[in-house]
Amino acid sequence: MIDWTNANYLPWLIPVPPLLAAALIFLVTNRSWWLTTTTALVATITSWVMATIMLLRAIGVAFGEALDGEAFGSTAPWMDLGSTQFQIGVLVDPLTTAMLFMVPLAILMIMIYSVGYMAHDPRRERFFGYMSLFAGAMLLLVVADNLLLLFIGWEVMGFCSYSLIGFWFEKESAHRAGVKAFMTTRVADVIMLLGIAYLYAETGTLSFREIFFNEALLAGLAAKPAIIFGGLSAAGLIGVFLVIGTIGKSAQFPLHVWLPDAMEGPTPVSAMIHAAAMVSAGVYMIIRMYPLLEAGADPHHGVYSAPLLLMAYVGAFTALFSAVIAVAQNDIKRVLAYSTISQLGFMMAALGIGAYIAAAFHLITHGIFKALLFMSSGAVIHAMEHGEHHAHEHGHHVHNAFGGHGRFDPQDMRNMGGLKGRIPVTWFGFLTGGLALAGFPLFTAGFWSKDEIFAEAWHLGFGEGFGPAMFVFVLLALAAFLTAFYTMRQLAMTFAGEPRTEAAAQASLGGPKTVVSTFMQGPLIVLGVAALVAGYIGVPQDFPLFGWLFSGNGNPFHDFVGGTLPHHPPTLAFNVVPVLFSFVVALGGLYVGYRVYWRRPLAAGQPDPTQLALDRISPYLWQWMSHKFYVDELYQRVFVQPSQWLSEVLTSKIIDRIVIDGILHTIAHVAGWIGELFKRFNRVVIDGVGDGIPQAIGAFAGWFRRVQTGNVQQYLLMAVLAALVIFLSAAGLLVRISPTTVLIALAALVVIIVVLNLIGRVWGGIAE
Repeated sequence: MIDWTNANYLPWLIPVPPLLAAALIFLVTNRSWWLTTTTALVATITSWVMATIMLLRAIGVAFGEALDGEAFGSTAPWMDLGSTQFQIGVLVDPLTTAMLFMVPLAILMIMIYSVGYMAHDPRRERFFGYMSLFAGAMLLLVVADNLLLLFIGWEVMGFCSYSLIGFWFEKESAHRAGVKAFMTTRVADVIMLLGIAYLYAETGTLSFREIFFNEALLAGLAAKPAIIFGGLSAAGLIGVFLVIGTIGKSAQFPLHVWLPDAMEGPTPVSAMIHAAAMVSAGVYMIIRMYPLLEAGADPHHGVYSAPLLLMAYVGAFTALFSAVIAVAQNDIKRVLAYSTISQLGFMMAALGIGAYIAAAFHLITHGIFKALLFMSSGAVIHAMEHGEHHAHEHGHHVHNAFGGHGRFDPQDMRNMGGLKGRIPVTWFGFLTGGLALAGFPLFTAGFWSKDEIFAEAWHLGFGEGFGPAMFVFVLLALAAFLTAFYTMRQLAMTFAGEPRTEAAAQASLGGPKTVVSTFMQGPLIVLGVAALVAGYIGVPQDFPLFGWLFSGNGNPFHDFVGGTLPHHPPTLAFNVVPVLFSFVVALGGLYVGYRVYWRRPLAAGQPDPTQLALDRISPYLWQWMSHKFYVDELYQRVFVQPSQWLSEVLTSKIIDRIVIDGILHTIAHVAGWIGELFKRFNRVVIDGVGDGIPQAIGAFAGWFRRVQTGNVQQYLLMAVLAALVIFLSAAGLLVRISPTTVLIALAALVVIIVVLNLIGRVWGGIAE
């Protein structure tokens, strides 16, 4: 009998409550708001409690167990594959443990927040069903012990993201955003699936530990040429395929275009996608697969594999590219969306240069403060909408502060201002999350995780002289400066100065005791505190003062998570130079943003100061940045429009209507002609012969019956005639008279008889 209190079996249960809740909501409770929210919250809390128990066991704080270099988990038979049997199982190692701290906590806070945010939505029950399924799929992905089970959770999340991004499908933009997200990520997922299939074909297993702790297997994959692209090894090609899957899922260039449009969904969906699931799953997958990605390489000694180089260059470029775009965005959620893309680029680039633990650390801290930022932005939008309704109730018509036409936009930061005093709890959440995102030194989680990445990149790039690491450091430093700058711009445009619209002047969450206010602001406080203190688990032990306070004799996060790999990553000695860079880029960006936006807050209709400054350099620079460098338009022209032309013209009109329909219509016409031919043949030949024979027989019978006149004399005459014919025929045969003579004689005889018959009739008539 299975002991479910055992740490090897408990991970099986962690994903179950949200998945079960989704089924109950869709099938049973979907007509009751109270039952739906209760089901979703109870399920999420249950998973969080089990994950916390698992976390405490893993680190040895409680329940008398610890990992100690091993892993919790178990397997069970799943599928028979001919000569082998595929196993399904769960795994809790140090990396899983770290994710079980962040993911369930973020999901729980998002679920609580959603109760207030969706309180008045007409389809709120369906929303919680999808969110529960989303949460269950992410937890399944986290505890999976093999790549196929991870991929199942991966694809379920893809469906949930499509359903939730387009949740308000009445809006054309939301519908299109859902389709865009689904199609873009599917492109990468197909390539990722090829990598999974190739890996199984080469190894016969997809189990993480069976592959990663088998040095001979990894060495063989690194030495074996790939089946295509001869310059790559089998491990390199598999790794590239898997990295492309993450480029799609984690919205890295050039497949980043779906994530900003995903803001069309409800804000809790944005928080779930950007922090607790979806994009985090992409980076988690390549962190999980890292031993395979670096097979045959040694980035700490300047030897890079193809997957590592791909991650380093794509990640670093994406980090800077997205940060530049974020500077010119005015939608409060789109700024955060491009921020997410940029921060995921930090993680990808860190993995590319071998900074495994730094990438995992930043994934954890980013999940916390980005969930906080999105939920804070949702509270701001909710307050602006409430202010707009309040203004309308008092007879005020709310206009866009920047002179735009059309419906008032409550998400445009130019319509805000002065909200610090209107929604103070949200201000606290946004401030702490923003400072963590900017990497405010020493007191935010974002600083400690970014500093780890900078330390690794500096050491490998400028200390060891490795080009990829040097490239990563320079681009990430620029991206970090811009991150701090646009964060301060966002804070100032939203909360500083005076309200620029009547909606901002009347903004509120409906009072501190309302359901909306309570459920939306409570999670902000919890995550706000976590965004400040969570980084202290990764303070280097030799960091001045803070290392002594928080690390003791080692770096807790580094020492623990490093046990995930077969070989523990090296610990870098403290170097003040990258720390100074972290200080300079964070404080410098915040200071410039403060001078530009906070000291002189924008007034209604005032042009953006950054736009004015960039216009002096080039009149097109701001336009390109605000239009996201026209990447979407480029894809529309290069991919979407040709695809539509192919479907509408080539496929529909030419292939379908002309070729396929033409063939079918030709076959139909030929079949009709053949049918008409057979019909005529039937009528003329078959019916003509079949009907003609009986008709001829009938006609002959009608003619021949005239012989029966009822006259005895005529019958005797015919008998005599027949006897003469027989006699003459026999005589002719005996004396060999010619047939012609016989016939002439017969004819003469017939004539004589007929004449005699006529004479007899005439004579009889006279006698009468």
